[in-house]
Amino acid sequence: MPTKLTFIDQLGRKIVLDKYPSRIISVVPSQTELLFDLGLGERVAGVTKYCCHPASALQNSAVIGATKQLDLNLIRSLKPDLIIANKEENDREQIEELMQEFPVWVSDINDLSGSLQMIQAISELTCTTQTASNLIRRIEAGFSNLTTISKPLDVLYFIWRKPYMTAGTGTFIDHLLARCGLRNALLADRYPALSAEEIVNLNPAVIFLSSEPYPFKEKHIAEFRELLPDALIEIVDGELFSWYGSRLIYSPDYFNALITNIDKRLGVKK
Repeated sequence: MPTKLTFIDQLGRKIVLDKYPSRIISVVPSQTELLFDLGLGERVAGVTKYCCHPASALQNSAVIGATKQLDLNLIRSLKPDLIIANKEENDREQIEELMQEFPVWVSDINDLSGSLQMIQAISELTCTTQTASNLIRRIEAGFSNLTTISKPLDVLYFIWRKPYMTAGTGTFIDHLLARCGLRNALLADRYPALSAEEIVNLNPAVIFLSSEPYPFKEKHIAEFRELLPDALIEIVDGELFSWYGSRLIYSPDYFNALITNIDKRLGVKK
């Protein structure tokens, strides 16, 4: 009887495969990019419409809907031997339905350690551990040289508008803010909506407007300046704050430049 391959996902669930997967569906953009960076592009059968990195993902793989609105029938037609999902980014009901028919490996990530564990685990699932080890070393080296802000500042990180939604505690974004030496002004868990009055009362020194999932632009800065005229307001790259796959290679250099710019605007000399 052939030997089965057994793995444990980040929810503690057992995943059993007959062989290393050759038809993978990724329903999480940052994990799609990771698969390609592990050299698995030819094995990726399906991706979501938000899987924009690399560009070839949308060009060469079937597009199976949005992260929370998957086309389950299309997924079934692709006959995947592995689906890679995420607890937060995907719809629980849809993922649980897919679990009844296919092996589904689910990540659950709130910090850098969880990200690196995910990268290692997916490499073991796909027999790409050597490539992953090099990737992990590069990410760890980058974060070991991370600049922190010169003095603690309270920050609000906005991910949505109408209603205003922010990244609270227990999120990957909150963890990366802390790695930069910034304090989250919001002590609420996950991604709460805030009224204009609540934003004013929190009185953060810094406001970050993320480029995703809501595409904040320079034109939105004035809107927040009316609420908090003394706050330092920045448009930031949402991918580098929230994508927890191989894109983390680029995050430390971006954070270093961002923190240096904030210190400069505050008149801090290093």
